[in-house]
Amino acid sequence: MKEKEFLPLVSERLGIEELNPMQKKMMESASGGKDIILLSPTGTGKTLAFVLPMLKLMKAPTGRVQCVVIAPSRELVLQISGVIRTVAPGFKTVALYGGHKVEDEENSLRIVPDIVVATPGRLLDHAKRRNVDLLPCRLLVLDEFDKTLELGFEEDMSKICSRLKNVSRTILTSATRADSLPDFLRLESARTLDFLGSEGNVRSRMRVHRVDADGKDKLDSLASLLAALEKGSVPERTIVFVNHRESAERVAQYLRSQKVDCVLYHGALDQTEREKAIARFNNGSRPVLVATDLAARGLDIEHVANVIHYHAPLTVEAWTHRNGRTARVDRQGDIYLLVGPDEDIKEFVDFDDTLHTDPTARPSARSEWETLHIAEGRKEKLSKGDIAGFLIKEGGLAPEEIGKIDVMDHYSLVAVARKQAAGVVERLADAKLKGRKRRLRIAD
Repeated sequence: MKEKEFLPLVSERLGIEELNPMQKKMMESASGGKDIILLSPTGTGKTLAFVLPMLKLMKAPTGRVQCVVIAPSRELVLQISGVIRTVAPGFKTVALYGGHKVEDEENSLRIVPDIVVATPGRLLDHAKRRNVDLLPCRLLVLDEFDKTLELGFEEDMSKICSRLKNVSRTILTSATRADSLPDFLRLESARTLDFLGSEGNVRSRMRVHRVDADGKDKLDSLASLLAALEKGSVPERTIVFVNHRESAERVAQYLRSQKVDCVLYHGALDQTEREKAIARFNNGSRPVLVATDLAARGLDIEHVANVIHYHAPLTVEAWTHRNGRTARVDRQGDIYLLVGPDEDIKEFVDFDDTLHTDPTARPSARSEWETLHIAEGRKEKLSKGDIAGFLIKEGGLAPEEIGKIDVMDHYSLVAVARKQAAGVVERLADAKLKGRKRRLRIAD
């Protein structure tokens, strides 16, 4: 695919006027004929950095799988496939991941895709069922290869690579270095592009604050910190990281009791619950996300102002990836670590200052948005335009009262002005969207 075909879409659809040095170097390297290993900090635009050379290396659609992209999590698969569909609409791209209906994926594979984006286990499952033929594939991308090649994925990856007999170019990306790479990758004179030295630039955009908690239970200290972070009447987008699922549940329950618009994210939630949590965080109706380290990488999360470590991370990798949720690309970000009495500070933590909060203060700002849930989505032929037009024409909303719209396979979420949400649901109880009634409610 020629650069003049997809680069204009990067500007038009992603709003990126100029590629950063890492992305430019990856584009240059695509012409070199060697496999590529890209090492770059979190939040520097790695997805686009491998998608652009990938497209440059691809031919026009051939009716066969040309490229396979493997990522360690379903969230990352969705993010990558979304970027590819945005900048390369001429190629059929399918996303395969656990927690997704196998039947839907089988249907999407009936017309052979040009690009497959998948988690290792789900890709291998479809290959074994002969739903997808990997033999014609000539380009393999492993995103966050430090995770896709670690124990638990390695056996599946070995079996997948044994089916990718005609791969001639491989691209690997990660935010951390690996001591060694398995032989089954069959790398040929791989060229390493190491941008991890730019971590210093990322750190310069972060301000790391120590916040001393009054007791071992940090809930009240967290509430007073969130109160201190309020900017007028609009809450800033904030992620609160904890070390355990049970802690995430407890912290979220407490914050809700304090009238904080928050949402929960951890591995015990099913895929749909996790998708809805991230959608509501991104659309601003729940500007506080309480999460385990599952949210530290692989999520398409926009414009996070603050990261709060309710629990100190256990490793330097967790510290790096959590903090990488903010200060992305050229933005500034604030990091807060709640420190309990007698709690040891890890050697990798470097504070800029200590923040003292009012222990009696409690958050008061509420989101101006609420999320409506429509019980049908992409597979039922709904589009963002359909939903926006329905809310304006039948629901009586002004365009500025409609926020971000997410259309999933079998449901849709749309942010609307909070003051209008209940009235819209009532007005649309008997209205028809594209000729039929659709179940609409305020999201739980």
